[in-house]
Amino acid sequence: MALADGVFAIAITLLVLDFYVPRGLDTAQYHAALHELIPNFGAYALSVLVLGVFWREHRRIFGFVRQIDGQVITLSIVGLSVAALVPFPTKLIAEYGREPASVAIYAGAVAALGAAHLALLVLLARRPWLRGEAAPPEGFRLFAADLAVTVVVFLLSVPLALVVGAAAMWLWLAMAPVKVVLGLRADRAR
Repeated sequence: MALADGVFAIAITLLVLDFYVPRGLDTAQYHAALHELIPNFGAYALSVLVLGVFWREHRRIFGFVRQIDGQVITLSIVGLSVAALVPFPTKLIAEYGREPASVAIYAGAVAALGAAHLALLVLLARRPWLRGEAAPPEGFRLFAADLAVTVVVFLLSVPLALVVGAAAMWLWLAMAPVKVVLGLRADRAR
């Protein structure tokens, strides 16, 4: 868990490295430089939310794990490597958010991160000895459905972004009510 905590912490920290206002600016230039940072703050907030949710989900997944094998380690490393990559598409969204490729790359990264987490859950569902339970609890299945919603929505937004550009990001918000309902049902099932 320490490795995962560290990777997520470093990825979140890397998100702020591009925040910079040059020295020696007059008032007008200073205000212009601050104004130019607005997209960075939006992209930062989005990615902190994304990484924070996935960090929490990674910890929840490992709450089910009772035994680790090579595939658990491999899928975890794949997920962590994608999490460490998130600062790059975040910079693309901040600086080139109107470019369809930027939105598609960001969506692809989030979908890949979700897919790695989902694959880990599926592995745990198919190998009860790794979980220490004969059958996955209902909350486990709802958790998998929640992750699947994330993967599907972000995957669908990749081609959508290439067609409609930044407007595809609105699809990301559309999944929020579904995720809230699934999360509440999973909490009740626990």
